[in-house]
Amino acid sequence: MSSTPNATTPQWLLASDFSMCPCGCIGRRRRRSFLEKSLSDGAHVIRQAVYAEQPVTGQSRPLAAVDPRIKLISALVLLVAVATVHTLAALAAAYLLILGLAVAAGVPLGPFLRRVWLFVPLFTAIAVIPATLSIVTPGDVVLPLWTWQGSPQGVTAQGLTSAGLVVLRAACSVSIVLIVTFSTPWSRLLTALGALGVPRLFVMIVTMAYRYLFVLLTAVSDMFLARKARTIGPVVHDAQARRFVGATAAATIGKANHLAEEVHLAMLARGYRGRMYALDSLRITGADLLALAGAVVLALALYGGDRVLR
Repeated sequence: MSSTPNATTPQWLLASDFSMCPCGCIGRRRRRSFLEKSLSDGAHVIRQAVYAEQPVTGQSRPLAAVDPRIKLISALVLLVAVATVHTLAALAAAYLLILGLAVAAGVPLGPFLRRVWLFVPLFTAIAVIPATLSIVTPGDVVLPLWTWQGSPQGVTAQGLTSAGLVVLRAACSVSIVLIVTFSTPWSRLLTALGALGVPRLFVMIVTMAYRYLFVLLTAVSDMFLARKARTIGPVVHDAQARRFVGATAAATIGKANHLAEEVHLAMLARGYRGRMYALDSLRITGADLLALAGAVVLALALYGGDRVLR
């Protein structure tokens, strides 16, 4: 049977984003519930994570071919260098260099910039706003807000400098981490962590949590979709809907416990004895050592430039 709509198909069956029904309420946008929006965002996270499992950059890109252990060590060196910078000019130059590195690595700038500037630095900026006030950071008032004992009080130049340092430092740090995660599949990152001496139990817990968090989120999304498919009429935010949320949470906890037991038994049946073996073989080449040397030189340049600008 063909699924192509024809002239005899009711209009209210053709609309999925609008609440069209035979009663005549055509063209009115359907308001989604908080739970539906949350699950929709969760499904989007799953799609992004599955997409991130594929190398974002091709093997022709220099950064994609670098050994993940070298990437992690280089990222640590750059993070330490960024943490030691105390001038806005040096941090701004560091951020421009990091953007250039992202472009060279083939990282898509749209998602990259959104993840950097719409999350951690934004929250960091909100947290450091009080530090810009004269009651926290005394100095030259550039934006008077009130008067106390005859002297203007408000935003100070020293406070703005301190806030700018914190925000730029956070942006640079998050950008460095995102470049590594964008250019390296998650499985190779975990393999590199194990090869660098991170405790095996920690790597295993992170691996299992990463995998089965998405499995449980998919199960919750399927439960909500099944309930929605059996519901006639608009969504009502009443006690019954709240009971459904509570029941879903309880069922998810029970499913997680049962799934953990089954996965552990399956691992034991396949020979698991406390050690996870990676399928990827890591080998450091001359190009990898050259990349590490470049990261060290860049870190030293940032530190030296900061010392000159102070």
